[in-house]
Amino acid sequence: MTDQNNISPIDRSSKEKLLHQKAKVIWFTGLPCSGKTTLALHLEKALFNNQKATVVIDGDIVRNGLNKDLNFSIDSRSENIRRIAEVSKLLLNNGIIVIVSLVSPLTELREMAKQIIGANDFIEVYVNAPLAICEKRDVKGMYKKARLGEIKDFTGIQSAYEKPQHPFLEILTADDSIDDSLEILVQKILPILK
Repeated sequence: MTDQNNISPIDRSSKEKLLHQKAKVIWFTGLPCSGKTTLALHLEKALFNNQKATVVIDGDIVRNGLNKDLNFSIDSRSENIRRIAEVSKLLLNNGIIVIVSLVSPLTELREMAKQIIGANDFIEVYVNAPLAICEKRDVKGMYKKARLGEIKDFTGIQSAYEKPQHPFLEILTADDSIDDSLEILVQKILPILK
């Protein structure tokens, strides 16, 4: 028998057994240029090396395709997160570990994603870096454009970022190297994927 979220005759646990893993959604949140995508890609490689089947969903990439019709207004941000959460849930229900790298600036938006995905399958990782550090890392010049008014509703400048109150894990990318941050991630996350 199938449920409304999965039309396949093969259930999620059977797919997880085949893949030798527990599917979860690892949701990286933080300011633009805080290091979310860098860590997500490094985590994907580490999990691949541990024979885990993963998919990375990056906010910038999704906005070039699936969500190219959306801007940065609060309504568009909400729809962006809703769509990404729904895609993540589809992959999750097929036994895949999903790594999402997305600013997801407001608590209520992250809560919406958690409700769509399911609280037991949603692993929130807060990539914490001060605004000044994020601006220094910005090779695309987005912060500069936002300060000049060329980009509207940019998180950290014209639009607020609400820090997670109780993330599964907080990574301080201003203090820790990529290797150190990755080691922390793998130690905390790998055991719950087995």
